[in-house]
Amino acid sequence: MLKIKDNVDLKELEKYGFKKGFDDYYIQSDNYSVIIQLNKENKIIRTRTTDYNILQVRETWNIIYDLIKADLVEKVGDDK
Repeated sequence: MLKIKDNVDLKELEKYGFKKGFDDYYIQSDNYSVIIQLNKENKIIRTRTTDYNILQVRETWNIIYDLIKADLVEKVGDDK
């Protein structure tokens, strides 16, 4: 799983288009129905799309790639 690093202030995500929800931060693209969400407590990144197509997958991973490149993300758990 991917998560936002513990030392990252979640307000930093607003620079990448995230919006603050009640108990999470999220990006929701109307163009491709992409949702990237993370809970404020555990900071685990979750993704969801309404219809899987290449544009949605590309949009999702471009955003996650930007977060990784900015050194805001770490891998946790064993995904074997």
